[in-house]
Amino acid sequence: MRRYGQFCPVAKAAEIFCPRWNALILRNIGWGAHRFSEIRRGVPMMSPTLLSQRLRELEGEGILERRGKGRAQGYHLTEAGAEFTPIIEAMGVWGQRWARRELAAGEADMDLLLWGIERSARADAFGRRAVVRIEFTDQPQHKAVWWYLNEDGRCQLCVDDPGGDTDLYLSATLPDFIRVYRGDLSLARAVDEGLLEALGSRAARDALSAWLNLGPLSRVRPARAAWPTRRGGYSAAAAAGCSAAASQRSASSAAMQPMPAEVTAWR
Repeated sequence: MRRYGQFCPVAKAAEIFCPRWNALILRNIGWGAHRFSEIRRGVPMMSPTLLSQRLRELEGEGILERRGKGRAQGYHLTEAGAEFTPIIEAMGVWGQRWARRELAAGEADMDLLLWGIERSARADAFGRRAVVRIEFTDQPQHKAVWWYLNEDGRCQLCVDDPGGDTDLYLSATLPDFIRVYRGDLSLARAVDEGLLEALGSRAARDALSAWLNLGPLSRVRPARAAWPTRRGGYSAAAAAGCSAAASQRSASSAAMQPMPAEVTAWR
């Protein structure tokens, strides 16, 4: 772990929390990913070796602890780690308000989206066993179609049809689905404009919003229109669904804003 060589408490905290990937590792654990394989699904571009190293370092700093034995062993936040949780939440709010950009090509991460849906979806939204089929219309055939099995209070991502009736068919391009997921585009608008197609019974379609269970960060509005990407990426039509940027902001109004009241917890 790199050190700043300062006694300043900000520097000491930054040594632990600011190395690349650390905030995302803690985000994943805060979302309920405890086993190594679960944590890694939320950081698919991170090598297993580096993840192991960072977990050891965070454990050594007293931020994480291992609980359980054998295959049931997992990483959990200590009191010190849990105390950092509101800071990560605040980072998410700030990112939605001030760092939202049109999607760059490399940011349209299907693995992260699929994992995020699996973690946040409400398996009981349909009131019974239900299967949701998602098709990304802009992806190669071998990675375009996925299923979610909702059963016994658990939502499980499946690479093959889990069998039984499919209750809801969803189709969209990957970038459009990500825009819905992160709150750039409302679900209702995406459906109305044909950017996301939802086929199924009336009851299944009515349950879609509750099933997706988009988190509180998706409701944080940007403080300005989405900036274009530095490199060519997916155009979000100035982040369709985002509010227009304020004309000119005074220095005082540009000061840090409090966390919106609706953002209380990510878990």
